[in-house]
Amino acid sequence: MATHETYIKRCIEIAKNGLGTARPNPMVGCVIVHENKIIGEGYTSPYGGNHAEVNAINAVKNKSLLKEATIYVTLEPCSHYGKTPPCSDLIIRCKIPNVVIGCIDDNVKVSGMGIKKLAEANCNVTVGVLETACKEHHKRFFTFHNKKRPYIILKWAETKDGFIAPKNRKEQKPVWITNRHSRQLVHKWRAEEQAILVGTNTVFQDNPSLTVRDWQGNNPIRIVIDKDLKLSNKFSIFNNKAETIIINKNNIDFGKPISQQISDILYQNDITSVIIEGGQKTLQSFIDENIWDEARIFTGPTEFKEGVRAPKFLGKLISEEEIMSNTLKICKND
Repeated sequence: MATHETYIKRCIEIAKNGLGTARPNPMVGCVIVHENKIIGEGYTSPYGGNHAEVNAINAVKNKSLLKEATIYVTLEPCSHYGKTPPCSDLIIRCKIPNVVIGCIDDNVKVSGMGIKKLAEANCNVTVGVLETACKEHHKRFFTFHNKKRPYIILKWAETKDGFIAPKNRKEQKPVWITNRHSRQLVHKWRAEEQAILVGTNTVFQDNPSLTVRDWQGNNPIRIVIDKDLKLSNKFSIFNNKAETIIINKNNIDFGKPISQQISDILYQNDITSVIIEGGQKTLQSFIDENIWDEARIFTGPTEFKEGVRAPKFLGKLISEEEIMSNTLKICKND
């Protein structure tokens, strides 16, 4: 007989289909089981569409089975009206007797009220199955609501001798440290997050487009720090491929630490996650203010001998893997 953990694992697995499209909603996964057989599955639709519970219930062909079923969800069903009606009301209306929840939604709009509503309707509610895994899965959502800022991912590539850029450049374009497989992975990451942030020097030196080109998905919102509005429309970040937001001296005080101020602006714009791709000064500012959640660092086989040093930071190593000639380390902020 399959356990609750088995079905919550399946919920997490299918929930990842909403990565990059469900935001700012959480990417929830839902499975409905009758007599140890999955009869319906669903995940959160693109923002404004159905929640996972609705999609899973709609997928059940014989609705009469719902009265004898168990519904599994990674996150507490909502109890309030937003773009769609409350999922807890739908579960009650369908008379699903058993509800198994990975973790509580501590958003003030829910925060246990969905569970309370289900219990008051005589549903048998189980909470906290694979709770740690579910919280990790919903890390963007929880960071946004609990810390009032986006989930922040630092990303850079450094040479074997610890540089992220050479001392001198011959052309206004990137000097590649990583191979094409690593670069494709970066484009996948861009499609998964809501925004991408760089500083003025990165735009001047690399003229990046900051879009998804080697992967299928949505382009992230481009955030550019340009204190004195020096950047002209000739740069690729101003093309029509994605929205661009400029952070300048008119909306933050550059005489003070900037990372918290930038985080506040992103939060006000409902941006739930951001990849910070540099350069060194921008990355180090977030590290020094301790405003980051994850760091993804590529190391290539080349050496520059001199140039711009890679950021310095302390973090917990989560994983390390080889991508052809590159090494990728992923670290978390303890």
